[in-house]
Amino acid sequence: MSQCINMVGLYVDDQEEALAFYVEKLGFRIHTDVRNGDFRWLTVQHPDQASFQLGLFTPGPPAHDEATAQVLRALVAKGAMPPLVLNVADCRGTYEKLRALGVEFTQEPIDRYGNVDAGFRDPAGNGWKMIQAAQA
Repeated sequence: MSQCINMVGLYVDDQEEALAFYVEKLGFRIHTDVRNGDFRWLTVQHPDQASFQLGLFTPGPPAHDEATAQVLRALVAKGAMPPLVLNVADCRGTYEKLRALGVEFTQEPIDRYGNVDAGFRDPAGNGWKMIQAAQA
């Protein structure tokens, strides 16, 4: 039996704002955008990783009641969720490009453990680490 993880979901407070960020700033493309009443299943994917999707979901029905949705939105906004990792060939170059596009960085590129890494957040507050692996 073959198994793999092909999607990870993020909570976002505004799917349109998140979609614009991931497509226009990070260069992802829309994979799935389906609506069923107030519920929207929205996923994007990195152009170099077609087998993996990133879900951009709003907390709320049918998965959560309003009280739970409020807690989740607050946790995301505070940056309390685990960061995701974006591997890049040139951390400093990508940092300059994304910063020019208006990406909010929480950490400038630094050399650490043989790698170069930087940190940024999406509009909802989800944290990202951008890592350039050490040259072998």
